[in-house]
Amino acid sequence: MTSTQPVEIDPQSWDDLDALRTDVATLLGLTDAEDLGLDEDLLSVGLESLTLIQLVTRWRAAGIDVDFAEFAEAPTVREWARILSQAPRTGGAEPTESADPEPAEPEFAEAVGEPFPLATMQHAYWVGRQPGQPFGGVAAHFYVEFDGTGIDPERLRRAFAALVARHGMLRSRVTEDGRAMIGEVTEPRLPVRDLRQLPPAEVEERLAALRSDYTHRMMDVEAGEICEVALTLLPDSATRLHLDLDMVASDALSLRLLFEDLRKLYLASPPAVAGPAEDSAHAEDSAPPPLTYDFPRYLADRAARGDDRVVRARQWWQDRLDDLPEAPDLPLRPGAGEPTTVARSTRLDHWIDPGRRAVLTERARRHGVTPAVTLATAFAEVIGAWSAGPRFLLNLPLFDRDPLHPDVDLLVGDFSSSLLLDIDLGEPLPFAERARSVGQNLAAAIGHGSYSGVEVLRELSRRRGHPVLAPVVYTSALGLGDIYSQAVQECFGRPAWTISQGPQVWLDAQVTEHDGGLLLNWDVRLDCLGEGVAQEAFAAYRALVDRLAGSDDPWQAPVGALLPAAQTTVRAEVNATRRENPVRTLHEIVFRWAAAELGEAGAEESADGARHPAVIAGDRRLGYAELADAALRVAALLVDEG
Repeated sequence: MTSTQPVEIDPQSWDDLDALRTDVATLLGLTDAEDLGLDEDLLSVGLESLTLIQLVTRWRAAGIDVDFAEFAEAPTVREWARILSQAPRTGGAEPTESADPEPAEPEFAEAVGEPFPLATMQHAYWVGRQPGQPFGGVAAHFYVEFDGTGIDPERLRRAFAALVARHGMLRSRVTEDGRAMIGEVTEPRLPVRDLRQLPPAEVEERLAALRSDYTHRMMDVEAGEICEVALTLLPDSATRLHLDLDMVASDALSLRLLFEDLRKLYLASPPAVAGPAEDSAHAEDSAPPPLTYDFPRYLADRAARGDDRVVRARQWWQDRLDDLPEAPDLPLRPGAGEPTTVARSTRLDHWIDPGRRAVLTERARRHGVTPAVTLATAFAEVIGAWSAGPRFLLNLPLFDRDPLHPDVDLLVGDFSSSLLLDIDLGEPLPFAERARSVGQNLAAAIGHGSYSGVEVLRELSRRRGHPVLAPVVYTSALGLGDIYSQAVQECFGRPAWTISQGPQVWLDAQVTEHDGGLLLNWDVRLDCLGEGVAQEAFAAYRALVDRLAGSDDPWQAPVGALLPAAQTTVRAEVNATRRENPVRTLHEIVFRWAAAELGEAGAEESADGARHPAVIAGDRRLGYAELADAALRVAALLVDEG
């Protein structure tokens, strides 16, 4: 099991093999460094991609200019020592000696009321929630319910108030011009609903209505609606804690921190009625120490530092723009993405128990890949089975915090970025070979992740003249630990319902650690994918993962058919058409549809295409007849002008 704590490793240990081995063994949670061979494949003893990202980030911060891909391609202590010894030094790695003591840092003051730029992902979320965006008009949003017993409403209220006071991003708002601002500390609202006296049927009805409301809620971030905690009191001392968060203020690691801090603050607050029932096991728990850094300062420090890697990464992606594919060509519902569509989401999930997880992990490492890459490859194979084309982009969130201050790992904020992964399933390959290829592509992309996938999509859109999206997301949180720790569950109860959604996302697949096993989640936009597509694809994903855990045979052969037999038959019939597609110019198609729209006799096209808008610009729509008329007027004017 890899460590989920911030990576602590001596950046100078590269020049001592034994010291480096000790540090890496500690990082991987090994009790005896001597058991780790200098030439042993670190993937086989628990190295995860997220852990390696953290490690490379800290070496870079120490002034050692290293590349993620190099470490991923040669995962042994001896090779890492070689890479580190040959890496250029960018300054800051060697401690400086000075007779004068360093000046004390100025006292920390939170940046209240001072606008600051949104980070790249925050800005993308803010733009995507605006109406009129393709597949937009949706908040980046996370909601969870904890079912427990005996939660004290007043104690929870004090804990939530302390949590909001501690983390400025929970008091933030987004300004009209797309910047953020931290608000003053005020007493947050904490709704308490008492259903204890209601009949069971009405209780279930009320809870279902609350879940539906919270699940599809879009908080007003411009008014400072960022986070809400609520409590429902149920019969027999049962409680349901609701936590609703707009992800413009958080990332996956921040969620884990938020739950832990709320737990500590709750236990540190005296109960409304003290008595012998108070859990003495938590007596040693106390509120977390005060923070001496905040998210706005992190963004400012990172921007001021500058980074040559951003320039190199941008050029690396620029060199590949012309060859990059676009989104998977998945079956969509009629009208998907139109502004009038009401966004609704649902979650599909499957838990892999600890024993099955151990078997899958062992098989993955035996084939030279991480469990995260194994599951990403299985996901790609399934998406490819439903896509009309074998090559497409997947969108991968990247969790990486620069260690600019000791408190960085204690902050709630959106430190994430995105990464585009080019998937090419054109050639049938044994699964193990496919996974290694995906792993190599992923390592290269991570190595150039300083330039965000959001920026790459913008460049692609400019170059190709139409919006390019990456609406199929794969999120791996392996290596971060259980997002709901055992201590959190003992305090607030078990997570009974969780869902997330985001703008311009059709499908967000996640892999997280849960109760010692793995939880596979798909959060699906119901208004995007075709009827039954997500459910059938998820069933295929579950079956493929189970096959990979159950035997070595599936690793040695191509995945094979994943589509249900009925869909395979329909696809074959559609593809068997002998009709020749006539060669037409773009303007010829427009004029044919314009004729069909006007109902002119002899128009070859049906009105199927013409009934859709030709141009959508904000609230205005042009039909094909209007577009054709406008085009002819412009053409006449150009002729008149010579």
